[in-house]
Amino acid sequence: MKQILLIEDDVTFSTIISSFLKKKGFEVKAVSGIQKGLEELKNERFDLLLLDYRLPDGNGLELIREMGGEIPFTPTIIITGFNDVRTAVKSIQSGAFEYIIKPVNPDELMMVIQAALRKKIEVRKPEPSVSQSIIQGESKVSKKLYEHVKLVAPTELSVMIIGESGTGKEHIARSIHDQSNRAGQPFVAVDCGVLSKDLAGSELFGHVKGAFTGALTDKKGLMEEANGGTLFLDEIGNLSYDVQVKLLRVIQERIIQPLGSSKTIPVDIRLITATNENLMQKVEEGDFREDIYHRINGFKIQMPPLRERGTDLDLFIAHFIQMANSELNREVQLVSPEALATLKRYDWPGNLRELKNVINRMVLLSTSTLIGPELIPDEMLFALRQQEQETDLKQTQESTEREMIIQVLEQTRYNKSKAARLLNIDRKTLYNKMEKYEIDG
Repeated sequence: MKQILLIEDDVTFSTIISSFLKKKGFEVKAVSGIQKGLEELKNERFDLLLLDYRLPDGNGLELIREMGGEIPFTPTIIITGFNDVRTAVKSIQSGAFEYIIKPVNPDELMMVIQAALRKKIEVRKPEPSVSQSIIQGESKVSKKLYEHVKLVAPTELSVMIIGESGTGKEHIARSIHDQSNRAGQPFVAVDCGVLSKDLAGSELFGHVKGAFTGALTDKKGLMEEANGGTLFLDEIGNLSYDVQVKLLRVIQERIIQPLGSSKTIPVDIRLITATNENLMQKVEEGDFREDIYHRINGFKIQMPPLRERGTDLDLFIAHFIQMANSELNREVQLVSPEALATLKRYDWPGNLRELKNVINRMVLLSTSTLIGPELIPDEMLFALRQQEQETDLKQTQESTEREMIIQVLEQTRYNKSKAARLLNIDRKTLYNKMEKYEIDG
């Protein structure tokens, strides 16, 4: 029987969810705060964590960060109100598996729980939302992306994939592997964001029996699993400094040394890494080794966010509707023009992963073959209102700045040096702003 830890301070909601899950065959333990949840996680191993984002003694991000340190990895689902959706996306970037919005739909909850329980740290299979089943897109940026994949795939160069969370970095890594000379050999994907500090060395390099407390048998590391093929290290910036040192040895000498062993094992792997962080900034701050950065950055691929992929959005929506129909046994055909217009106005901070989740929810709730605007999630409508307010404010600020620059230029008879001094900016910045606002002079 799978064990679930529910951390929720709303007693009524906690009771309802616990009863529902118990009827579905789960064993549920419910607590009401971060500290109580941490105590349970340290004393007992759970198969899944359901975590309310806002709690009396902190928020879900704090617990997730703690789990990424000393607590063994547990798939985590964030439960949140629609006004916290942006923070929920950050939670996923920090290691949460998924988020669901209150009020919770039972079918959606079970769908997400089942997906989370299938997730494993070991040899991770790419998720359908951002892997083999995704389509390439036809926009200019998409075509450029896949040209780069086609160019680098046949080589042995290390590849660094940079992009926001949910843009499909693992899909690109898999595409490079499938088009390389190593196709048919192992493709091992490792999410470094869910490897705890204590377990990362064992998971990557393996260990021998007795290497540490709890090492009851020998364990083959993921790098040895990838021998002959491709190792994909997602969110590589999360690796601890000690593990980075060992990784550098693997890159330089092509050998690994399991924990507790005096023997080394030769390995032949192609390394592909991914990050949504600025690794050079981490190098400057001393959190990431510069020598590793240059070793893994043989060829850089920039993943475009969904908001920059233009007409690809229509293709992805149609594709995800087909996938949701298959998964949920529905027969939805189209999104109404009104709903589609709303989806196109949204800026998609969670990118393809968020789009797939939204489409799944709308297909699940649809009672006809057409998705209408009433099925647009509340959190999206809330975010759109904020987005439009921010846009209006920016336009107002820019209009005020343009008028001020024109006024100062007229006062100085368009003497750029004097105008720049009065505006407290340098001449280059003044010229750039004049060009931006189309100010003659």
